[in-house]
Amino acid sequence: MISRQIAEEVLQETKRKGATAADLVLVENELVTAQVRLRETEMLRSAKEVRLGLRLFFDKRSATSSTSDLSKESLARLVEDTAVLAKATAHDDCSGLPPAEECAKSVPDLHLYDPDGEALTVKDQLDRAKAAEDAALSYDSRITNSEGAEFTSNLYRIIYGSSQGFLGQYRSSAFGLAVTPIASSEDGMQRDHWYSRARRLGDLEPPEAIGKRAAERALRRLGARKIKTQEVSVVFDSETAANLMRLLCAALCGPALYRGASFLVGKLGERIAAETVTIYDDGTLPSHLGSKPFDGEGLPTRRNAIVEHGVLRSYLLDSYSARKLGMKPTGSASRGVGDLPTAWPTNFYLQSGPHEPAEIIRSVDTGLYVTELIGFGVNLVTGDYSQGAVGFWIEKGELAYPVHEITIAGNLKEMLVGIEMVGNDLSFRQSVVSPTFKIRRMTVAGH
Repeated sequence: MISRQIAEEVLQETKRKGATAADLVLVENELVTAQVRLRETEMLRSAKEVRLGLRLFFDKRSATSSTSDLSKESLARLVEDTAVLAKATAHDDCSGLPPAEECAKSVPDLHLYDPDGEALTVKDQLDRAKAAEDAALSYDSRITNSEGAEFTSNLYRIIYGSSQGFLGQYRSSAFGLAVTPIASSEDGMQRDHWYSRARRLGDLEPPEAIGKRAAERALRRLGARKIKTQEVSVVFDSETAANLMRLLCAALCGPALYRGASFLVGKLGERIAAETVTIYDDGTLPSHLGSKPFDGEGLPTRRNAIVEHGVLRSYLLDSYSARKLGMKPTGSASRGVGDLPTAWPTNFYLQSGPHEPAEIIRSVDTGLYVTELIGFGVNLVTGDYSQGAVGFWIEKGELAYPVHEITIAGNLKEMLVGIEMVGNDLSFRQSVVSPTFKIRRMTVAGH
């Protein structure tokens, strides 16, 4: 088991080498994946990993490196090699650690770890995957095949320390179960999936419920038609709406902003979305998948109001991007072991609205209900948006028939302003989430 002592000794060694500042992240990770297909075990993978990532500063020069060998000799060599690299890099006025007074003063327990995961056996995980797939395969005779089911378990510990005097640690767990059945009819085959993810094992949906939902989703796509190109209202279900929120995250993050590669540059305080839109990023929500007590630079995570009633109130900034923009960091630094910190969301969500999803669909005379997005066709500089889509055609407020081989297109600036109705079905099944919402008008390209 990794210890704080290792972190303390490495930081002391960096001082002996003359570094003006240093920080490190130490991660112990245990990942298990169990896959089944057609009720047979297809793949079992277990990986245990311990890695240390080190960042050294010599005034405004810095370098980052990592190792999985935590012996004293290896760590001493890591410090030496990183120091050589740092001294050889270019001077950067914006480099450096956040001020000591801004670092987290405590490490709150956000209930991110479930010890029940330690008792999970390989058989338990296979049984859950098999139960989910079996529920899908048994649901209807038209479910004729499967791309399989997968159960994942990830248990990890993170220690972060810096020469600013901060040294904190926390444990986390994450569990997931997904299944992808295939439905068949005279018209062809369609596949769909369903999944559940949670910090705590007991918060996962039952395998049988996941399998049933996946089967229902696959079956409802049978008989899909093509449609003619037209401009209509578009309703995004909660899963595809979350995809749009992820695009918005990328445009809000520091690197895109200081590089001038975002349509939101210089938009703070301006209306960028409909009044129905309020968005938060909150790393302090207990047991949520994006939560953590401190960010990748030792700053406390917090609740950031990103958009309030359509007005842009905050970006997502790490220390480096904050300096580049002449602003303050937002506790949004994310960091891989061997990587530099960069800004990324924690729990990013569009706040629930007052409408049932069925009510939103009923409000559409002619339009599209999107249930899957395909590919990536977004220009964050201009906001131009185009993605392949699958879903259902809406006629007179009812889901009339499934549609496929279509593309939806617009511009993110106009799409955000065009959000007319927001659903009440927000569910934190990922770290970036959204309820169902309706956009007034988009181009739906068919044939």
